[in-house]
Amino acid sequence: MSVSVPEPVASFIDRVNDHDEQGFLDAFTPDGVVDDWGREFRGRDAIRRWSDEEFIGARGVLDVQSAQPTGEGVTVVGDWRSNHANGLSSFAFTVEGDRIARMTIREG
Repeated sequence: MSVSVPEPVASFIDRVNDHDEQGFLDAFTPDGVVDDWGREFRGRDAIRRWSDEEFIGARGVLDVQSAQPTGEGVTVVGDWRSNHANGLSSFAFTVEGDRIARMTIREG
């Protein structure tokens, strides 16, 4: 990753790109949320079911193009490539301590 991304999001992206499902799930708070274009998945079990089809299970890789710190985390824009979906996407992360509380995916 050539763009500087703060922790814990940088390690999270590494886990995603390595297709490390457990590391991906462990990066979230127990009640973490993924908002994938308006569809919300709350808690690790729901996130796992979503990810099995559309994220880690789809062999996704995120090539980070930019990262912008926000008051509560960071927004990363990158080229997402997977067996499910492809294209420039925005990933807004809300961070609580060393975990991700929310990841919101939208068009980049």
